Amino acid sequence: HAHLKPPKVVSRRNRIALVTMVKITSICCIGAGYVGGPTMAMIALKCPHIRVTVVDLSQPRIDAWNSEHLPIYEPGLDEIVKACLGKNLFFTTDVAGSIAAAEMIFVSVNTPTKKTGLGAGKAADLTYWESAARTIAAVSKSNKIIVEKSTVPVRTAEAIEKVLQRNCSAPGVRFDILSNPEFLAEGTAMEDLSLPDRVLIGGKIENPEGRAAVDALCEVYANWVPSERILRANLWSAELSKLAANAFLAQRISSINAMSALCEATGADVAQVSRAIGMDSRIGAKFLSASVGFGGSCFQKDILNLAYICECHGLKEVADYWYSVVGMNDYQKSRFVKRVVSAMFNTIRGKKITMLGFAFKKDTGDTRETPAIDVGKGLIEDGAKLAIYDPKVTDEQIAQDMEGNTENITTFKTAKEALDGAHAVCIMTEWDEFKLYDWKEIYSVMQKPAFVFDGRLILDHEHLREIGFIVYALGKPIDPFLKSAEGV
Repeated sequence: HAHLKPPKVVSRRNRIALVTMVKITSICCIGAGYVGGPTMAMIALKCPHIRVTVVDLSQPRIDAWNSEHLPIYEPGLDEIVKACLGKNLFFTTDVAGSIAAAEMIFVSVNTPTKKTGLGAGKAADLTYWESAARTIAAVSKSNKIIVEKSTVPVRTAEAIEKVLQRNCSAPGVRFDILSNPEFLAEGTAMEDLSLPDRVLIGGKIENPEGRAAVDALCEVYANWVPSERILRANLWSAELSKLAANAFLAQRISSINAMSALCEATGADVAQVSRAIGMDSRIGAKFLSASVGFGGSCFQKDILNLAYICECHGLKEVADYWYSVVGMNDYQKSRFVKRVVSAMFNTIRGKKITMLGFAFKKDTGDTRETPAIDVGKGLIEDGAKLAIYDPKVTDEQIAQDMEGNTENITTFKTAKEALDGAHAVCIMTEWDEFKLYDWKEIYSVMQKPAFVFDGRLILDHEHLREIGFIVYALGKPIDPFLKSAEGV
């Protein structure tokens, strides 16, 4: 028996070597919204060797991506889509065909807060996500790497994996799930995509297959992102990091907004406080601008989701801590409404009040969770007639957001018309153009006394007072006129 060779033992190290990384040549993204569209446009631009297809069930949305008028406004996006469209970037409603042809699938569908049922108002609604997973499973005939792009609750990947495995009829198909949360800020999304602070990729890095899947996505980003900025993590850490990042940012805004109320009460100036604390290198200056409140599709949704996850794990105190960040934001919006009403002699019934800006921040047409919605509804409840002007938000969008209140709202195509005959103007979004207006001329067409309520602290308040306006600047010492109006 001496001539018999011993059996070949594949060591653990060699087994790892046998799991080869897939070279990605074809990517499909499900969901052509604020995340999917820009992210895929950037990948197409930086990776000409990869075919990138974005799919969506909405024909009008896909038609818009294929037209001169994209469905979203983002500085720099038009040029990139134009450069890649039809070359290696495609938008289509052929969901099944595109999924079947791709090696890597990004899922970038909406995960709104649940409206009804268990966890209503807090938990994430994964309806769209699950239906995407079922579609992927049904049409996949070859291995797929699935990338979570939507903000999802922790451990979603685990649930999705079960849906994928049990709904796939083709034998031997393997699904690897990665979490690659987006950290985009609207208005600067293209810049954030081309020069990201970090790219976070979570996967099952404890096993070779998981590592190979993570490597495949790392290699896509490595076409333009320096390797030291690409972070690998386990799945749960990556999923949680996205919620945590948004919760920390929102918490800073609520903290400075809490200070703004105290500043008004004591005669301090929140801008000076913000500057003083922002110069402390441990704190830093970003996200310390007091305002009428935070908005955007993610902050509130992600904090509520984070708090709900804490509740589900029996961490009530932790949940309450995060809920208070949203509570402070709601308080700030209602405080602003009260200031407007009390300044105008406690009666705004029938008065024209102009809202300049409706988007949740400048350089975007996005109105999701914008403070303008709650402030607008609060003013209408007290009988105001709203005149709204925003350079990017459509009339249809405003009507949709202000459902049921539209008979008390008029939207205008120019600020000039919106301000004509108004009793007061509320600055709701920090659009740069508002600073450039001829406020003297505006004063001449408004009812007197003419009020300015600056919810974004962007105007020159001294100049406005010289013209004759009565000014409420959030978080600044209160105008004597306003004090007397409130009977303080």
